[in-house]
Amino acid sequence: MVRGNRSDAPALSTGLSVADRDEDRRLVARFVESRDEAAFRALYRKHGTFLYRFLLRLAGGDASAAEEGVQETWVRAAQGLAGFAWRSSLKTWLAGIAIRWWRESLRSAGREDALPEDASLPAPAPIRREIDRVDLERALAALPPGYRRALLLHDVEGYTHEEVAALTGVDVGTSKSQLSRARTALRARLSGRNP
Repeated sequence: MVRGNRSDAPALSTGLSVADRDEDRRLVARFVESRDEAAFRALYRKHGTFLYRFLLRLAGGDASAAEEGVQETWVRAAQGLAGFAWRSSLKTWLAGIAIRWWRESLRSAGREDALPEDASLPAPAPIRREIDRVDLERALAALPPGYRRALLLHDVEGYTHEEVAALTGVDVGTSKSQLSRARTALRARLSGRNP
C-alpha cells in the first residue's frame, strides 16, 4: 500500500527548483484527473533515471533488482498519486516508495536490514587518492543494506538526517549511527581492509 505523506512527517527538501516542482504538480494533476499516459511517461522520464541509479546502489549493483524496484515503485506511485499530499517533493516521495519496496524485498528474502548496533568495525583509515569508480561502487555494494541506504541518502542524495529518518522510518540517532558506521566501513574497504 502506498501511503501519502503523513501529517506529522516533516516537510522534506531535495533542492529542486520551483519550476521543477510546478512541472511535477501539473503532470501529476493531469495523470490523476484523466489517467493521462503522456503525463505519466513524462514523470517516468523525469524521475526514472534517479530511481534506477538510487535502487542500483541500494541493491548493491544488482541491475535486475534495481529494474524490478523501479517498476514496482512506479506501479505503487501510480496507485498512490491521488493521495500524495505534496508535503515533500515528488522525488522524495518516490525515493520513499523505493526504499519501502527494497526493505520489503530484503525481508521476503530473509536478509537482515543492517548489522547489529553493537557490531564492531575497524578504526577509520585514510583513503588513497587514486580510488577507481569501480572500486567505490564495489565498496558501496559490499556495505550492509542499512549502512548503504544511510550513506546514499545522506552523502550522495543530500538528505538531512531528519529527512533520512522520515524516509526510512528510523530514529535520527539511528540514521547518524548508520552513516558513521557506513563511512568507517567504506574507508576500511577502500583502504584494502575488509571489516
